[in-house]
Amino acid sequence: MAKSRVMLDALRGETVFPPPIWMMRQAGRYLPEYRDLRRKAGSFLDLCYNPDLAVEVTLQPIRRFGFDASILFSDILVVPHALGRDLRFEEGRGPVMTPIRAREVEQLDGLVFHDRLAPVYETVGRLRAELPESTTLIGFCGAPWTIATYMIAGHGTPDQAPARLFGYREPQAMKKLLATLADYSADYLIRQIEAGADVVQIFDSWSGVLDEACFDAFCVKPVAEIVNKVRAVHPGVPIIGFPKGAGSLYGDYRRKTGVTALGLDWTVPLTQARALQAQGAVQGNLDPLRLVAGGAALREGVDAILRALGSGPLVFNLGHGITPETPIAHVEAMIRQIRDGSGR
Repeated sequence: MAKSRVMLDALRGETVFPPPIWMMRQAGRYLPEYRDLRRKAGSFLDLCYNPDLAVEVTLQPIRRFGFDASILFSDILVVPHALGRDLRFEEGRGPVMTPIRAREVEQLDGLVFHDRLAPVYETVGRLRAELPESTTLIGFCGAPWTIATYMIAGHGTPDQAPARLFGYREPQAMKKLLATLADYSADYLIRQIEAGADVVQIFDSWSGVLDEACFDAFCVKPVAEIVNKVRAVHPGVPIIGFPKGAGSLYGDYRRKTGVTALGLDWTVPLTQARALQAQGAVQGNLDPLRLVAGGAALREGVDAILRALGSGPLVFNLGHGITPETPIAHVEAMIRQIRDGSGR
């Protein structure tokens, strides 16, 4: 009999102890094997769109650490790229795009959307075939608001002022942009599920810069549209929402979007996390810098999460992505502590 995928049990509301573990950006620059392959790949997009390389990168942390879940190696910005927008990644700067103007929103071209993303779907299918049976495979997309921030500014910004101003000055164009991204992102997730993903996650990395009204209009409503469209086709597949920085609005986000589980950033107090856990599974929320620091800072952070959340449905993760300077020994220590069951 096949070993169960414990992450699926946790996401569906069961208490699993020790909790399943994975890390955002677990395939990344902190791993020497990733750095070696990245040098050989050429551009970052070449790495994302080459199934041989993307499969290998995705499997690296599973081989090394035996995480309970594996997340597809790709990037949230392949969605606008597949809609005809230009995209490149510059060393030391990250993603760069030509800023979209209000009149160009109607020109987004999805005619060959799935053709452009075919290598991603191939990667998902090959991963499901190669991963251990007990390992959950996570597909993902960026939330429409977070994708829109890059499309509007053309690059990352500290407070997403260009996108916020666009929303105030061009409300109809913003509404159309978010609706278009929601529609195609849902299709993208559905295709990933059909290729073999067990779970999907929606990353909203910039939800924390918005006021309450814009949070509802720009974050909640488009994600609810994605959830509804995915559920209409795959009602049993868990959906994780990660509205980083949502603060006191996390509860509203879960209720209004209908996500299965909430990804919590590291600033969420554990008392609040316990209250949210009473409504369903939570994921998180170790400060990534505790993992960098190691020692007592790491042990105390892990212990606090296990004590607060270990008696309910929990997927242990970081509160954001692992950073490149993280020592591998600290990751190993974190996994040992969690799987030894200390702190409950």
